[in-house]
Amino acid sequence: MQGLLGLLVGEAGGDPYPLTDDTRAFYAIHFSFLGTISNPVSPWQSRQNATSLSCADYIWENVLVAIERVVLANPRGFCAGVVRAVDIVEQVLDLVDSPIYVFHEIVHNVHVVDRLRARGAVFVESIADIPEGAVCVFSAHGISPEVRNEANEKGLRVIDATCPLVTKVHLEVIRYAKAGYSIVLIGHAGHEEVEGTMGEAPMHLVSTVSDVESLAVENAEKLIYLTQTTLSLDDTARIVEALRAKFPSIQSPPKDDICYATQNRQNSVKELAAKVDVVLVTGSQNSSNSQRLCEVAASVGVSAYLINDETEIRSEWFEGKRVVGVTAGASAPEDCVRRILDHLKTLGAAVVEELRTATEKVHFSMPREFFALVESLRHTAPGTTQQSMVPSPSAMNQ
Repeated sequence: MQGLLGLLVGEAGGDPYPLTDDTRAFYAIHFSFLGTISNPVSPWQSRQNATSLSCADYIWENVLVAIERVVLANPRGFCAGVVRAVDIVEQVLDLVDSPIYVFHEIVHNVHVVDRLRARGAVFVESIADIPEGAVCVFSAHGISPEVRNEANEKGLRVIDATCPLVTKVHLEVIRYAKAGYSIVLIGHAGHEEVEGTMGEAPMHLVSTVSDVESLAVENAEKLIYLTQTTLSLDDTARIVEALRAKFPSIQSPPKDDICYATQNRQNSVKELAAKVDVVLVTGSQNSSNSQRLCEVAASVGVSAYLINDETEIRSEWFEGKRVVGVTAGASAPEDCVRRILDHLKTLGAAVVEELRTATEKVHFSMPREFFALVESLRHTAPGTTQQSMVPSPSAMNQ
């Protein structure tokens, strides 16, 4: 077999033979046992902008890559907080004729943001960019009191899409700051959730164990740590261990701050990684929880790749791999997962099985500002009906 492949691809180092209808048919007949040949134009060809495809590359893309099975993680994808935030923007777009503004990306996913932008949502990074009196939706990651005050000063009609589990952390900060505690926040600098939380009161931010080693606090005897909601469970546990070693009196939050969806998806990908050869995580690069899923898979020795969708898949990731795991970050839409599965089927995956590790039944109701907006529009637009207040199907299915 090796000699035959060498003959086909030109072991002597000469120019590779071009792909023709005859060679394609030859591969289909003689190498079908190695994998499915279904795509006459290789992804390699489009990536390299080549005018012809060598035998070696055709064999690589369509023969040597022979995925047998896909294991699909469950839970995956949208969490209740993301469903709520996206539904808020979609329903406000249905209600309001004028542009609506969203402060920061509503969730960290390029596909979600692009779809809402196409419907008329305007995403901004500064309240100063929003006209006075306009409708403004705060993102799911939360905002600081300073941002809220800026919005009030401009007379914006605000709808707060902050995830209730992020709001819980904000309320903890306010509570413990008023009680005189020194606060340590475990999180990633620059993340919108961290910026919003740190705006509530003075506190110390740590991201690594080494940050703890250099940490000095005002009152080590009255100290509490809180966390960003989308952190790695394992990394956070190590940081907490370091905090306890340095500050024995430090208190933990009354209830875990890392949200249920983050925990469930990380536990799921850990089990998934034990059953597959490689893991694909669909999600955007700026999605903290999606990044953590890749890290969890890699921590148990399995290659993991974060992709926005199927167009970013590279066949070389599957060299010698037969079983592929697929999961999705908490802000990644399910249709991206389906397109990835369809792509893997073209590479030979004949079986897709689901690995369920938890059942999620969490649902968050719409914020009161949404219903206030509906009520105000009812008075100005007689055609607005009670139907406008009904949650979308995606929310009702959670």
